[in-house]
Amino acid sequence: MAVNIQIGDRLLMKKPHPCGGKIWKVTRIGLDFRLVCETCGREILIPRVKAEKGVKRILPDESVTNS
Repeated sequence: MAVNIQIGDRLLMKKPHPCGGKIWKVTRIGLDFRLVCETCGREILIPRVKAEKGVKRILPDESVTNS
């Protein structure tokens, strides 16, 4: 199943980061995803397959406004 994840999207993950945060911001897409924890700012680089399996919900980019 293809998941439509874009740069700037915020991902609610199934498992929390050790800091307690579950929301990650996507900063790079490719074979690997670069994610930044919104709680502590930690950056991780994980394989696309692992990232797509771990996503509970895709939250839209908060900088985009509906006008």
